[in-house]
Amino acid sequence: MTEKTVLIAGASGVVGHAALEHFHALPDWRVVAVSRRSPALPAGFRGVHLPVDLTDAADCARAAQAMPPVTHLAYAALHEKPGLVRGWREADQMQTNLAMLRNLVESLLAAGHRLQHVSLLQGTKAYGVHLHPVAVPAREEGPRDPHENFYWLQEDYLRARAAEAGFAITIFRPQLVFGDALGVAMNLVPIIGVHAALCADAGEPFAYPGGPSNILEATDARLLARALAWAAQAPTARGEIFNVTNGDVFVWRNLWPEIADSLGVRTGPDRPLSLARHLPTQAARWDRLVQAHGLAAPPLAQLLGESHHYADFCFGFHAREAPPPVIVSTIKIRQAGFADCIDTGRMFRDWFTRLREQRILPTIEAAAMASPPGPRSAAGG
Repeated sequence: MTEKTVLIAGASGVVGHAALEHFHALPDWRVVAVSRRSPALPAGFRGVHLPVDLTDAADCARAAQAMPPVTHLAYAALHEKPGLVRGWREADQMQTNLAMLRNLVESLLAAGHRLQHVSLLQGTKAYGVHLHPVAVPAREEGPRDPHENFYWLQEDYLRARAAEAGFAITIFRPQLVFGDALGVAMNLVPIIGVHAALCADAGEPFAYPGGPSNILEATDARLLARALAWAAQAPTARGEIFNVTNGDVFVWRNLWPEIADSLGVRTGPDRPLSLARHLPTQAARWDRLVQAHGLAAPPLAQLLGESHHYADFCFGFHAREAPPPVIVSTIKIRQAGFADCIDTGRMFRDWFTRLREQRILPTIEAAAMASPPGPRSAAGG
């Protein structure tokens, strides 16, 4: 059997880290990981990690020369600006994301790597969810939404280069992605967990902090990693675009009691709160909580990344009325042969359990939430 080597770009991110762990567990794959930050490597990791700045063409060329022969690329790297949401429509951010992909692919081809397949991540911004209501369900077969987006720049480049170099591509459009990566642009699991721990520490209820309800879908990063491994070899995935979700739908406000239960905290009446503004003010209290519980968590700023801004967007904190539902069809990927799924409530329990096991989040005793708020109960907005 020909040896298969997957290069995971963005290995410290929420999708890249899940892909790193999944491919590492597959006996017939060799793994090469690249990222600027060092990822948490799986126990007994047999692959290679190289620190690489994808915005630097020379750095990519150096790394490509040092890699074992790469046959597959799972591209999960992403450039976001501080504050997150505003940058989604800015041209320089789009060009940076294009340059990162191009620098890596061109370096691999120039170094003689024989790529067979490349997986590229997009998302529901492809349908314009950040700009306007979208069709329910949103389907992959429709025309491109007419707005500027780095997705289109990357896709057009990759399709043209694949036709020239002879490798296949698959594009994935997950919904909200959840995992255990810390300090990244868009991962709400540590944000929710930290907020719950701070509420418990202050003796306050873990109230839903968002605005009007919306109907959404989630994508477990582990499920997406399995889809990446499937697409790497499935003939039915070649040249295709696939939506990917857990398989159910949810409303944050309805799911909040189950999230609270999985974290060991009590809920209370809704309390709209900008986590983007509030959480950075809690750095000293987080440091004290980390010390008191003997946690291995980093300082709060390193843990948050830009995901506290993402929380305000996803929870609809700034919305004045209920936004339209965001539902995508996953019929196409199921008919192509990938039918994996997971209950979204179960997903949250899994990830919170894992962060407790890693000593990133404290184990909160029910008694800690039993007393009324004390003098430490001040919370910013």
